[in-house]
Amino acid sequence: MITDDEAGFAEFVAGRQAALSRTAYLLTGDHHLAQDLVQAALLQAARHWRRIHTSPEAYVRRAMYHQNISWWRRRRFAETPLETYDGATATSDHDLRLTLDQALARLTAKQRTVLVLRFYEDLTEVDTARALGLSTSTVKSTTRQALARLRTLAPELAELIGADA
Repeated sequence: MITDDEAGFAEFVAGRQAALSRTAYLLTGDHHLAQDLVQAALLQAARHWRRIHTSPEAYVRRAMYHQNISWWRRRRFAETPLETYDGATATSDHDLRLTLDQALARLTAKQRTVLVLRFYEDLTEVDTARALGLSTSTVKSTTRQALARLRTLAPELAELIGADA
């Protein structure tokens, strides 16, 4: 017999899994890690469902951010460089997306996470700092460094990134 709690959790997962997966992919840059990240956050949410059922999305997203931070803190010393960027010119939306994906993949996990929260999730610097457990000045400097690196890695993204962003 399915309880109301189980039904509510199943409904939440069915309704929000795609959006959570998109965010997780942007955070990790890897489809498999993104699936793992969503599953870890949903498992944590399931354990605390009675307490969080009134606003589960905020809880799950915060769990994803924190889990991702834990992963990149553990991995940061074991990272290996990716193949070099080939400098192809973006001529369509698809090419632009591939160029952006390649450039984002070459950022550190911390830089990518900060950019996703700031510009995809549209969080303020203060909210991003709070979500990641960092200082606001760290978020500001990480954003500045990440955008500068993106400008270097993919100059064709200048219009998307902005000259002074």
